[in-house]
Amino acid sequence: MTPALRACSALLALALAAPPAARPPAERQTHGRLFPPAELGLLEGPDRDAWQKPEQIMDALGIADGSVVADLGAGGGWFTIRLARRIGPNGLVYAEDIQPQMIEAINRRVQREGLHNVRTILGTPDDPRLPAGKVDAVLIVDTYHEMEDPVTLLRNLARALSPKGRIGVVDFTKEGGGPGPDLNDRVDPDRIVRDARTAGLRLVQRDNFLRYQYLLILGR
Repeated sequence: MTPALRACSALLALALAAPPAARPPAERQTHGRLFPPAELGLLEGPDRDAWQKPEQIMDALGIADGSVVADLGAGGGWFTIRLARRIGPNGLVYAEDIQPQMIEAINRRVQREGLHNVRTILGTPDDPRLPAGKVDAVLIVDTYHEMEDPVTLLRNLARALSPKGRIGVVDFTKEGGGPGPDLNDRVDPDRIVRDARTAGLRLVQRDNFLRYQYLLILGR
């Protein structure tokens, strides 16, 4: 082997042995941090009803007696039990989360509250596993920033909606103040609207009656 060939072979061996180059930061997939089950108590503050305004949110989504609804990323079930009380015995709440510890917490809470109109679902990061065409309203409260692939998730949610079904996304504004995640973890509402459009959904309504948050209502 000539010296030139030996040099080329050595360079090729070094290239094959080196680890693959990292992708530029702009190309990396960023995943939101899931809320730790051990910190569920932080979501149960005595003032949450005052600033979260669950009754007004449910009114905006047309949730009433007999509705079939889903609480996506339900956590410990704070909103789940309020939905269950609103829809009554003739309705149904699907309480979905991707963390088994959250599902266990909801099951305990539902049993303690004596509610018989709640079904828990262990979903996946991009599929909530809801029945197709059956859900009148879906609530995504304070969890959009945790989604790994929100467009795929929204597509799957669209399939679950009844003909006049709606998706309500509630999340914290970037203006700061009050409770909620770090400002860097908060999602601009315009981004959610873009994601929804890509997923085949449209913005039906935007409400600003919440002190620290916005409500986007999406439909097919």
